[in-house]
Amino acid sequence: MIVVTGATGNIGRPLTQALATAGQQVTAVSRHTAAVPNGVRHVAADLAEPAGLKPALAGAKALFLLLSGDLHAAGASPADIIGQAAASGVRRVVLLSTLGVVTRPFGPTRIAMRALEDMLRKSGLEWAILRPGGFASNALWWAESVCAHRVVAAPFGDVGVPIIDPEDIAEVAAACLLEDRHAGGVYELTGPEVITPRQQAEAIAGALGSPVRFHELTRDEARTAMSQSMPAELADDTLDILGSPSPAELRVSPDVQRVLGRAPHPFADWAARNVAAFR
Repeated sequence: MIVVTGATGNIGRPLTQALATAGQQVTAVSRHTAAVPNGVRHVAADLAEPAGLKPALAGAKALFLLLSGDLHAAGASPADIIGQAAASGVRRVVLLSTLGVVTRPFGPTRIAMRALEDMLRKSGLEWAILRPGGFASNALWWAESVCAHRVVAAPFGDVGVPIIDPEDIAEVAAACLLEDRHAGGVYELTGPEVITPRQQAEAIAGALGSPVRFHELTRDEARTAMSQSMPAELADDTLDILGSPSPAELRVSPDVQRVLGRAPHPFADWAARNVAAFR
């Protein structure tokens, strides 16, 4: 049995499907009841309360740990999840971390994530750590404006980073869960090329077969919009990266190729696969 947390999200959903297709028994964990592939067990649990994971972990051999906002929830203790997994007999944990623990290690969220990485290393469990950069799926923030007005509004229109397709993250995670050779691996995951917001808008237009206009926001405009759905501190951190990426954040990593034996998907592939969201 393999347990997948965040099982209904952009990474967890394709990961759950890939594991099920590979013939694995899978338990999908999400905060609310959700549809899952045939043959997959679903357990509703709040990761801010690790004790609630006990039913999901019963009989599990491996765990994919995606914490998302639960890492920052009041009273959350992510280290307890690893302890609960070990106590339940889980042998392997694949942790979704972030490239920011290396490139911008001093923000509170990255300090907490790095501490969790270190705790996992010392847990006695087999482990692998995935450190993705920006996600192609963040372009879904533009879906409403593209549908209604055929416009993408974003800051720093000509500053790019090598964003990654979440399905590539899922495929790497599946390999790390299933293959012994990845034990102790730390993988930095990026797309195949640096791509700017303006170029992403062009790729979405290509997938739609109709023009999409790009409107450049000021940093303050973008911060105001982003702060409606995330803490202001996280919005500022994100804008720092988008507006002035470091050399490490611009680097195209070879790790997807190393794990999967193929190059990561370009943004245009993600846009074509998700074009319905923009129609």
